[in-house]
Amino acid sequence: MTDADHEQPLVSHLIELRSRLLRIVIGILVVFVGLSPFSNPIYTALAGPLTRHMPAQSSMIAIDVLSPFLTPLKFTLVLALFVTVPWTLYQVWAFVAPGLYQREKRMVLPIIFSSTTLFYCGMIFAYFVIMPIFFAFITSTAPEGVAVMTDINRYLDFVMMMFFAFGVAFEVPVATVILVLAGILTPEAMASKRSYVIVGAFVIGMFLMPDVISQTLLALPMWFLFEVGIFISRLLRRRRQEAQVPGPAGSAGQR
Repeated sequence: MTDADHEQPLVSHLIELRSRLLRIVIGILVVFVGLSPFSNPIYTALAGPLTRHMPAQSSMIAIDVLSPFLTPLKFTLVLALFVTVPWTLYQVWAFVAPGLYQREKRMVLPIIFSSTTLFYCGMIFAYFVIMPIFFAFITSTAPEGVAVMTDINRYLDFVMMMFFAFGVAFEVPVATVILVLAGILTPEAMASKRSYVIVGAFVIGMFLMPDVISQTLLALPMWFLFEVGIFISRLLRRRRQEAQVPGPAGSAGQR
């Protein structure tokens, strides 16, 4: 085989990769352009968990000159990235799928779907459960004479950190199942390390969340999802073992 024969598949792969990346960028831009006229109402909805608990005489502030314009647009771009995650993952899947075996394809698709769904669930949980509790606690502990007036850009950074933390935390079942399917750990081995996982969940919550309430609300779902991952891993292993055991029909056919 000549060098030209080696270069031809490489060039075709690079062209395909460029095409998939271009489609990802176009998808993000289309959603971003569509949401841009509503960037201010979208940011107002994002700030709802804080503004609902702020004193009547307080409001959010913009320290930088361009913050009132750029900060809502920045969140709109981030929101477009989140919304187009399924489209992005589909393009990645379409690029790598031709090189996978049929068994690998059957494994990857459920993992992609479940990980995406769980990440969205983590963000929703953070917005509707954690943030109202957290901001109610923070605003109620402000010393007398101190006005709670948060900068909109710093608020966005904090909320993005919280979304990411809870989105990643909700990926625990997927990580657990992958470790079992890869043969790195067994469900029994992970169950025996349950106490370490619980301590680790609270340590992670301590580093990411500033108060005990939100730390606990991050650690408890991580622990629960770890148990869910162990349960699912045992089910998958049992099904795999049952599939490997030949049935009566198969035994009769071998005689």
